[in-house]
Amino acid sequence: MLGWLVGGRLPGLGAAEPAGAPPTALVTAAATGEAKAQTDLGIWYHQQGQYDKAVSWFRKAANQHYAEAQSKLGWCYFFGQGVTTNYTEAVIWYRDAAEQGLAKAQLNLALCYYQGQGTPTNAVEAVTWFRKAAAQGLAGAQSNLGVCLHNGEGVARNDTEASQWLRRAAEQDYGEAQAHLGTFYLEGYGVKPDPAQGVLWLQKAADKGLARGQSQLAACFLQGLGVKQNVTEAVRWFRAAAEQGEPVAQSNLGSLYLTGRGVTPDDAEAIKWLRRAADQGLAGAQCNLGFCLLNGRGAPTNTLEAVAWFRKAAEQKWVAGQNNLAACYIEGRGVPKDYVEAVKWLRLAAEQGLAEAQSKLGWFYFFGRGVAQDYAEAVKWYQKASAQGFAMAEFNLGVCYAKGYGIAPSDTLAFQWYQKSADQDYAAAQHNLGACYLDGRGVTADPVKAVAWFRKAAAQGLPEGQHNLGLCYEQGKGVAVDPVEALKWFYLAAVTADPEIVAARDRVEKKLKPADIAEAKRRAAAISH
Repeated sequence: MLGWLVGGRLPGLGAAEPAGAPPTALVTAAATGEAKAQTDLGIWYHQQGQYDKAVSWFRKAANQHYAEAQSKLGWCYFFGQGVTTNYTEAVIWYRDAAEQGLAKAQLNLALCYYQGQGTPTNAVEAVTWFRKAAAQGLAGAQSNLGVCLHNGEGVARNDTEASQWLRRAAEQDYGEAQAHLGTFYLEGYGVKPDPAQGVLWLQKAADKGLARGQSQLAACFLQGLGVKQNVTEAVRWFRAAAEQGEPVAQSNLGSLYLTGRGVTPDDAEAIKWLRRAADQGLAGAQCNLGFCLLNGRGAPTNTLEAVAWFRKAAEQKWVAGQNNLAACYIEGRGVPKDYVEAVKWLRLAAEQGLAEAQSKLGWFYFFGRGVAQDYAEAVKWYQKASAQGFAMAEFNLGVCYAKGYGIAPSDTLAFQWYQKSADQDYAAAQHNLGACYLDGRGVTADPVKAVAWFRKAAAQGLPEGQHNLGLCYEQGKGVAVDPVEALKWFYLAAVTADPEIVAARDRVEKKLKPADIAEAKRRAAAISH
């Protein structure tokens, strides 16, 4: 963000005489038409809050083309002090002073061009005047020029030159530039990355009470970036910035209360800070606030409001907001179920690279929900998500290779993708990997390994894994025959009422004594509880 217009109060002459009346010598000199004296007398009246008299004297000197008076008259018009606010008139007087080389007027004129106040927005013209003032050593102009060079506003992006101007301003103890320069060192913009140096500059800005510096410094303490990790210190700086209304700090403070990092968990406090940040339009806070409202964290569950916040975040292209909004459409939470709308938001998130959204979008293409069925398109999105290591997508890609859906069939590749997914404890992949080992599909048959993977899937409650593990115990594949253990797993799997599983349960029950059946039930109950 660019800096504010220069100055809060006009520079005064000191307090050599009582405040009740201006210095006699000054009044006498001003009355003779001396422009500097008229300007100084205007400053005196301005300090007393007598803005109408200040404007009168500034105008007398300004009409003599005295740059300092022109600049101050422009200030009065800009802020409506002694005159009605008139940005156009302010620009006229700033320009007259700026063209005479007055640095503060050049800076203020640049800001008017940048903000489009009193003149059409013109970033090129803004940079021209920032540069003139910066060359005279004005720290605010140097800082703003650095920001424009970094953002490529009104000039080609040049982080090297940007860092040089920011350093000049920072070395003049200008807090905004110190905060920006700290970020440059953290991110390596135009300088060699140096987190410790970044923290040094951020600390200077934070110590001045600059909210942006405090917020960024807090993030460094939270992550241990350029400084020893200290979550308590992070909370302290986030709070200092948040209390000044800095939205990123408010959002982060809310998240810390939500997770209990560095503070006692407090959902009500979390939602208070998240809402403040969300109300300022911060997309991440809007998304997290939606999560809280959807799940009754810190406030009563309100799915309608949750969806509204997800939508605000999603419309700002916040990927988690897009994904969460899609989930609401899929589940019918806060909105009617609508797979077409869900696919729209999933696609936006998927195109931004969110693996979960890519995987879900692949699923919708695979089953033709909300979009025409297209196995090849499903495979494309599964591949994108799998390349990021997303377990569900890896499993689904394995299924596509195993069955030849949208891609040439390959048991070897199916096995490889099942393995990647199973290694992340994805139960369905563990089951299919077990089946590959049992049948020798894509890998040398190994019943012992098959049983090991069926057991992992069964332990996660997957009925298919429990059924196949039961069959291995029943048939002695990869494990010693144990009908009681087999029946235990059949009992657990039979909750699905699948006819094949029920038939297996009934088949083994008929072969066992009542005591063995009771033991199988006892073992199953021990697991289910």
